[in-house]
Amino acid sequence: MINEQRVLVHPDAAALASSVAARFMTKLIDLLDEFDSAHVVLTGGTVGTAILRAVNDSPARDTVDWTRIHFWWGDERFLPAGDPERNDQQAREALLDSLPTPEEQIHPFPASDEITDIEEAADSYARDLQAAAPDGETHPRFDITFLGVGPDGHIASLFPDRDIANATDKTVIPVLNAPKPPPERLSLTFPVINSSIRIWMSLAGADKAPALGLALAGAATNEVPVAGIQGRRRTVFFVDQAAAAQVPENLIASTY
Repeated sequence: MINEQRVLVHPDAAALASSVAARFMTKLIDLLDEFDSAHVVLTGGTVGTAILRAVNDSPARDTVDWTRIHFWWGDERFLPAGDPERNDQQAREALLDSLPTPEEQIHPFPASDEITDIEEAADSYARDLQAAAPDGETHPRFDITFLGVGPDGHIASLFPDRDIANATDKTVIPVLNAPKPPPERLSLTFPVINSSIRIWMSLAGADKAPALGLALAGAATNEVPVAGIQGRRRTVFFVDQAAAAQVPENLIASTY
């Protein structure tokens, strides 16, 4: 399977969100023509949530059979259920609450008021992944994984200069003392993320330009975690003009 890496530049964050939303729905329709169901990993953040909102606002939204989609998350803030800072709560408000997706196909990370011990919470999500996996596998086939990228180059809750960036023996890890609040988080590991068929990363703003430039220049994963991300079939950076400031011209794709 050949991996393709592309950078697609959009005029601004609003155009980026609208474009990714349209591509997302088109790809889901294609996937559901081929498979009985599709598994999607969501991200949080301003851009990730804007994409989901753009899906919800699109007249094409109901062309997708959402009853055949499973939703997962790449990471989560270890906060009580319903906390407005949780990625799953933001996703529900932006899109999921408006869809006919059965609740059992929405797979949020445990909340801190459901499982109080963060290690147990990580193990619980790992069991959820395995329960939905094909025989012999530890997690489902992720058809599309959305990721945001921090100004420091972190993805999910895998931050620079931390041993957790190299964790390979687990599917889910607890993250303690994160360098941005809240300090306690849960995250998928690199091997699980990179097992995704397609990884779509969305970046907007000039503060993301250095991290993107370093990633594309081959920076060390432990220093710039996004540099270690590679989907099995395709890795796409959807960026706005400001975030693309340090991307070499030869790496910018004219089309998807």
